[in-house]
Amino acid sequence: MSTPRSRAAEIFGQRVRTARVARGMSQEDIANLADMHVTNYGRVERGESNSELHTIVRIATALDTDPAELLAGLYGDGMLPPQSRVYSVADFLAARRAEEGR
Repeated sequence: MSTPRSRAAEIFGQRVRTARVARGMSQEDIANLADMHVTNYGRVERGESNSELHTIVRIATALDTDPAELLAGLYGDGMLPPQSRVYSVADFLAARRAEEGR
């Protein structure tokens, strides 16, 4: 069994799967509507894919949902792989103030 690329990808995939099942559609149905290969679509649902914006929009369109619903709250600590460091505007401003204070 493979591991999700990140917590964000895992949650996104779960949301996509939930929306698909709620509509009574198969992976193949949604993959076709989103103009994707079913194997790639399955990777999205399993959180194994780091989807491009265009892919996210195509999937959301096929599911008749707003992409924002699929992406809501997917930011902050613990969402990206451990080796990634996310810097926010607050981090940048704090570092700038510290540099100016020297």
